[in-house]
Amino acid sequence: MKILVINSGSSSIKFQLIEMPEKKVSASGMVERIGLDQSRIKLSANGAEIEESMEIRNHEAGLEMVAELLLQPSLGLLKNADEIDAVGHRVVHGGSTFSKTVVIDKEVKEKIKELFDLAPLHNPHNFKGIEVSEKIFKKAIQIAVFDTAFHQSMPEEAFRYAIPEKFYKKYQIRTYGFHGTSHKYVSQKAMAYLNKPSSKIITVHLGNGCSITAVKDGKSVEHSLGFGPMNGLIMGTRSGDIDQSVIFYLMDELGYSSGEVKKILQEESGMYGLTGYSDLREIEMKAEEGDHICQLALTMNAYRVKKYIGAYVAVLNGLDAIVFTAGIGENSDMMRKLICSDLDFLGIDLDEAKNRVRSKDLREIQTGDSRAKILVIPTNEEIEIARQSFDLINQKGSL
Repeated sequence: MKILVINSGSSSIKFQLIEMPEKKVSASGMVERIGLDQSRIKLSANGAEIEESMEIRNHEAGLEMVAELLLQPSLGLLKNADEIDAVGHRVVHGGSTFSKTVVIDKEVKEKIKELFDLAPLHNPHNFKGIEVSEKIFKKAIQIAVFDTAFHQSMPEEAFRYAIPEKFYKKYQIRTYGFHGTSHKYVSQKAMAYLNKPSSKIITVHLGNGCSITAVKDGKSVEHSLGFGPMNGLIMGTRSGDIDQSVIFYLMDELGYSSGEVKKILQEESGMYGLTGYSDLREIEMKAEEGDHICQLALTMNAYRVKKYIGAYVAVLNGLDAIVFTAGIGENSDMMRKLICSDLDFLGIDLDEAKNRVRSKDLREIQTGDSRAKILVIPTNEEIEIARQSFDLINQKGSL
């Protein structure tokens, strides 16, 4: 079965063509800078690398370009667009409505549109990807995989806020959680590796966006991101947890509008706000050169993660493994070292030599004395989306 996985962002489209159930990635690529000067499309397939710059006015034009490339005879991927059996779409926010992957129909599309206000930076662009795909891949089953779905298993005491009941009952203000596709993928990999279906695992997703999840017996029971994807850990440009009084002070005493405060906390804070650098590799390099602010930013970042680890060990009442994943979690031995230091009381003891080894494979980086496993597991959200799409189609007997 050929499944095209699409992650449609504000100015980009990431895509992978995946053969299921083999989980073979036949092609992968990205359309960048849609609607901006010098748009660009990249594709890797069968050892070939294609990169072109051109004007790509909108998402429809971008997806048409993707289809054209996938149909190039020289690549031998597809003879026509109808060979795509399904298109799996990443949709960031499913609210309380969607707790699992669904086939997209008119009703599902309307409900996704109703959630635009909860994820204004993501859901409208995800929705556009769905609409365009329906026009281009007319015979394909369109499937939505929600970032929030994995966290719908959280108990009410974890997802509710201590605010008047009406805001939950009428407006559904609660913790939803995000990065669920990644957390689900790596936690399942960890459970299989440990050969322990009944397990207590903490998954740490560290990239430009960051989050941490407590996973018990394969289910999310606590998570750091909430009503929106801004709180919790310190991120690339997002502040993470902050005292609400700071927001009131910025508005009431310093005269900032709500829109300006949102921009500060979402686009101008985090590691960028602390250091002036948006790339963690640059921050690490400056820290090693003795830059105090960069050293402090890394320490603050790690300290925040450590606090959550301690809390989640309490929630789980134990720990079998901690998993690091995503761009920073998989590649930054410095961040993993800072996070895992002085956690021996919790049974977490990092082996520094193992930690420095670079690999794209699942690996252990704890010492022999560590009671908990410390795992580095590369995430693959596209494979997870393809797997969930494939499983849903088989369940429904749609093909």
